[in-house]
Amino acid sequence: MSAKYTILEELIRPVVEGLGVQFWGMEYLSQGKDSVLRIFIETEAEKGIDVEDCAQVSRQVSSILDVEDPITGEYNLEVSSPGLDRPLFDLVQYQAYVGSVVSLRLRVPFDGRRKFKGQLMGIENEDVVIRVDQEEYLLPIDLIEKANVVPQF
Repeated sequence: MSAKYTILEELIRPVVEGLGVQFWGMEYLSQGKDSVLRIFIETEAEKGIDVEDCAQVSRQVSSILDVEDPITGEYNLEVSSPGLDRPLFDLVQYQAYVGSVVSLRLRVPFDGRRKFKGQLMGIENEDVVIRVDQEEYLLPIDLIEKANVVPQF
């Protein structure tokens, strides 16, 4: 995890949780003038996350970021639910989706490839175990750049 990500999470997580919703994770995509800070929120309530939840979190997080100013330059702040193709950020989230199909992209190649799509088999220490075409891979979580649950209909 980058230092920038850690600083942002330390500022944002308490604000989100103080509003009674769960901080699912975030993505910071620095793309020059078009940078995006995307925050994912979740709730245990049956109603799920609605537009008002997102707007409330957006207003509060925006206020904190304006005061603390951890991001130089312009950026867009987006707040949403993780959705059906939810991103996975930590081992607890991976564990909750054991048995599901996931899509992973690594920071660097592992066995000559960066992209994996298969069944999430479990967690071993700090590794994510995924089965792709009857072969199991142990992928260190630190190497995973992006991971999403693949919705099955």
